[in-house]
Amino acid sequence: MPLALLALAIGAFGIGTTEFVIMGLLPQVAGDFGVSIPTAGLLVTGYALGVVIGAPLMTVLGTKISRKRMLMMLMGLFIAGNLLSAVAPVFAVMLIGRVVASLAHGAFFGIGSVVAAELVAPQKKAGAIAMMFTGLTVANVVGVPLGTLIGQQIGWRVTFGIVAVLGVIGLAGIAKLVPEVPKPEGVHLRHELAAFKNAQVLLAMAMTVLGFGGVFAAITYIAPMMTHVAGFADGSVTWLLVLFGLGMVGGNLIGGKFADRALMPMLYVSLGALAVVLALFTLTAHNKIAAAVTIALIGALGFATVPPLQKRVLDQAHGAPTLASAVNIGAFNLGNALSAWLGGMVIAAGFGYTAPNWVGAVLAAAALLLAVLSAALERRATRTGAALASEAPAMPEPARH
Repeated sequence: MPLALLALAIGAFGIGTTEFVIMGLLPQVAGDFGVSIPTAGLLVTGYALGVVIGAPLMTVLGTKISRKRMLMMLMGLFIAGNLLSAVAPVFAVMLIGRVVASLAHGAFFGIGSVVAAELVAPQKKAGAIAMMFTGLTVANVVGVPLGTLIGQQIGWRVTFGIVAVLGVIGLAGIAKLVPEVPKPEGVHLRHELAAFKNAQVLLAMAMTVLGFGGVFAAITYIAPMMTHVAGFADGSVTWLLVLFGLGMVGGNLIGGKFADRALMPMLYVSLGALAVVLALFTLTAHNKIAAAVTIALIGALGFATVPPLQKRVLDQAHGAPTLASAVNIGAFNLGNALSAWLGGMVIAAGFGYTAPNWVGAVLAAAALLLAVLSAALERRATRTGAALASEAPAMPEPARH
């Protein structure tokens, strides 16, 4: 794998850390600004919505410049947003900083996926994408718990300052290691938008929303579920999230490896197993050891879907993949927001803290059905194309003199 993938992974590590670390620091941030925990939760919601909006917006703005330069500009935006969060004098300014940082998220992973795929041979594209996303998964194992610990012991402002430094390192790595690949000739915004006319691109994005949404339906409410149902102490939640992160790392690498060999079968297995494990979590959540194992499995199976889904979008949006790739990253966050909302609804309705697991299982199963439908439509289109080709009249032979 090219060394340039390391630079992209470092940027992904910083982005993953800033996205998730805020969840462990909400009490400290709320206390410093004198706001309620639900109000402080807007820092999570605002970031997710910023990703959904920023993914297409920043990608469209970057259609006129090279991908390397755009990646560098996005890291600059990420650095500025985290610095603003670190020095924010009032809550509103920190919220603005979070949104500014989030605008870089979707476009960075979208454009980065395209760049990563172009750096390697065709049969290694999903593996290259997985290598970049390894930075995001490792962030949940190292960056998030370490950032939470620093924020709790020294101060949350220090955490965001360190994240900004990670952004500087990522920016320097991209400037030094990523080759200057010119913007493809003949690819304009209208070509990028045309990709959304492809039903297969839309189906892949719907799979992203539902499949990864299934993961976040459960993980969003992991703290109350583990403390009130499994009986873990409050301090144990951090290490349970480390287990989740370790699962994400393993699943991401496995998904990248097997997606290059058999993409759709990999999706069938990962989505089907994810639906089953999420359903079982309603039972295993009552036992500490079983719950810990299940959390790791959810992380592994959930992230095993990421490289194949991202590659599926790139394959189906061939010729103009950049915008579609970035929007698909926004789709992950849309799934996160949707599933967190649905999980909250079933808890509020009185079904208990394990009820979001059923929501997640249904979402993952729906994603599996879409995968089967997508493959069936693709096979039918292939057969139709072959039939039309066989029925086409043969070209007359040239007259001989």
